[in-house]
Parts: sequence; C-alpha cells; structure tokens
Amino acid sequence: MPNCTATKIEFPAFKRRQIEANFSGGAITSDGGVLLLRTIDQRLRLTERVAAQMPDPRDPDRIQHQVVDLLRQRVYGLACGYEDLNDHDTLRNDLAFQTAVEKDQVLGSRSTLCRFEQQAGRVLTWRLHEQLMEQFIASFDVPPESLILDFDATDDPVHGEQEGRFFHGYYRHYCFLPLYVFCGD
Repeated sequence: MPNCTATKIEFPAFKRRQIEANFSGGAITSDGGVLLLRTIDQRLRLTERVAAQMPDPRDPDRIQHQVVDLLRQRVYGLACGYEDLNDHDTLRNDLAFQTAVEKDQVLGSRSTLCRFEQQAGRVLTWRLHEQLMEQFIASFDVPPESLILDFDATDDPVHGEQEGRFFHGYYRHYCFLPLYVFCGD
C-alpha cells in the first residue's frame, strides 16, 4: 500500500517551538494557514510598520499585550475568517495563533481587542492607507510614475437577515456590495 502522507513542511521556529505541518494527526489546529500569514508578514513587516503608526494611550506599567501583538491577532483572525471578536475567546488559546503572533502565552481577549479597535480614528485610517499604498508601490521592481486604479463593486446576493446587508435598487435584491480596486497597466 502506498504512503499517501505528504512529507512535513517546516516553518521558522518561534523561541523553542519547532513548527512543522504534516498530515499524520497529533496536536492539530484548523488554522495552520495562519503560520503562512506569519511567514509573509515577517518578510513584508506590514503589521510591524502599521503598529508603529498607532498611538498607545495605555499605562505602560499595566500593558500585557503590545499594540503589534493585538494588531497581528486581529489581522490574522480576519484573514482566517474570524470577523467576530467572540471567536477570540477560543483563538487566544490556540497554539498556532499564539505562534503566529509570536507570543508564548494567552493572546488578547475579545474585550481587549474591542478597546483596541475603538481607538481607531480618521488620522489613523489615513496612515494605514498610506502604509498599504507604500507596500503596493514597493511590490514593483521600479516604482511606477503613475498608477491607474479601477474601482469596481460586485453584488453578493444574500438570502436572509445577515448583518450588513442592504437592498440595492440597481440589482433589485438584498446584497453585500464589496468594493474591489484593480491596478491597470
């Protein structure tokens, strides 16, 4: 009988934690992809740069979770499909998430993340957009002289009472309407 188990995939270690992915069972997580996000984020340093733009009004003597850790926890959670803060009641104890955030202890609670999110304002939003634009421009071998951005919305019909839905007269149904941005040549 052939061995259908793929070889293991190794990720950069965190402190004394050896990180590998395999398909033979054992201590598992359903969110192994968060370690790929960590690897990409380590290369781009995007959450690190964004966190540097965020003021921290908290008392330094009482801080358990640094801004960069809270930002990573929230961004990685969103990227893995956990948009609700109550999901973090479980995720904060997940070893894969702790490793991705580079913490070897329990992550921030939903209350901590809620307070963290409530600090955002217009100035911070502008700074975050600047960081994303700088990252986008840095992705080119040679920075372009100009950019042509195409903004398109796409209707995503909903069939229930989902939060955030609305009726759109043009499409004649309830939907979400995400906005996509494409860069032309």
